[in-house]
Amino acid sequence: MVFKVGLLGLGTVGTGTAKILLDPEGRHPLLQSIEICKVGVKSLSKSRQVSLPPDCLTTDLEAIVSDPAIDVVVELIGGLEPARSLILKAIKQGKHIVTANKAVISRYGDQIFTAANQAGVYVMLEAAVGGGIPVIQPLKQGLGVNRIQAVTGIVNGTTNYILTRMQNEGGDFEPILAEAQRLGYAEADPAADVDGFDAADKIAILASLAFGGRIKRDEVYCEGIRQVSAADISYADKLGFVIKLLAIAKRPYPNQPGLQVRVHPTLVPKAHPLASVNSVYNAILVEGEPIGQVMFFGPGAGAGPTASAVVSDIINIAATLTSAATQPVANPLLACSHQHYSPIIPNAELFSRLYLRLLVKDQPKVIGRLGNCFGDHGVSLESVVQIGMQDKIAELVVITHEVQEGAFQAALDEIRGFPEIQDIPSLLRVL
Repeated sequence: MVFKVGLLGLGTVGTGTAKILLDPEGRHPLLQSIEICKVGVKSLSKSRQVSLPPDCLTTDLEAIVSDPAIDVVVELIGGLEPARSLILKAIKQGKHIVTANKAVISRYGDQIFTAANQAGVYVMLEAAVGGGIPVIQPLKQGLGVNRIQAVTGIVNGTTNYILTRMQNEGGDFEPILAEAQRLGYAEADPAADVDGFDAADKIAILASLAFGGRIKRDEVYCEGIRQVSAADISYADKLGFVIKLLAIAKRPYPNQPGLQVRVHPTLVPKAHPLASVNSVYNAILVEGEPIGQVMFFGPGAGAGPTASAVVSDIINIAATLTSAATQPVANPLLACSHQHYSPIIPNAELFSRLYLRLLVKDQPKVIGRLGNCFGDHGVSLESVVQIGMQDKIAELVVITHEVQEGAFQAALDEIRGFPEIQDIPSLLRVL
């Protein structure tokens, strides 16, 4: 049985995928039965890093998704459109989908999975989160018998690279971002990475799988790393923390509906498993019952790792279809089974530890007034430390116990009006 694949896109990941499919020797035996039928590209004249027959290439992506000879459409063009429309048209034609596109899945997954369930086809997305780290299938299969309590991850290599450099060198965000762009670790427009949007797309997908309900992407709280300064990195280090951009999905109140799903820079204790994940690497920590803690670690991007995940999805579909040829039963572990939406708890109702850095005028009773204000709003403080003094301006770092974020924000709104407050440069959460 030969499975014919149509690739949409021959960029970095598409080229890596084609190289694996064209060189099956020593890999999984099912690769011998997978054939690249058509490849959609922007330009037919562009030089390629992979050798394909000229009649295999086309600029007509619509023709690929409607070609009756193609069994699996692999979408690697990225972005929202035309990726969404092409995926839906391929599904309507009865084709299985493999994609690395976290943005289209996190925003239009409801449309895509509903259409796939109706058409009786699979949508596979291992490469959409964590590059080559196998985490999607473990959540759907190997960990499926667990009651998942939390998924916490470093899922964006660009921000982790920048924060690692800031930690190691004591540098500020902007110059290190510029250097990351020069080295190719950050895009010319870095907003998707440094403002947390990429990580939010990924945690929406992971939360959906871990907790068995669809996630509305626009309800995922998203905060990036632009406001993290060298001073915050230094103070965190002295307090026993490193700062990481974490994507978090958890059920904060056991046996009650509602999830916490958010992305933000976080002070992580140095003893925590995620604290030592540095540079462009990703890691995803899953906590569940009865398994306890499991961490998935590896390269989160790049041609080789992401292509590895893409091809593993193709093989999963091929294996299922091969089995179905003799025993025609759909594999429920590959399909999307949940139809309802999981409610997201607003930040104001969540309980967190918080780190606050303030610049205040050096006047008597300032710390006492701050403490009284927080106390009036039911905010318990773990510590208030004066870090330094310059030109009669004192720098204070406040760390709270676990407090309700709405109460903390109400106190902070009142504190902003104090005449002694010069500035509030940083507000970060503590894991």
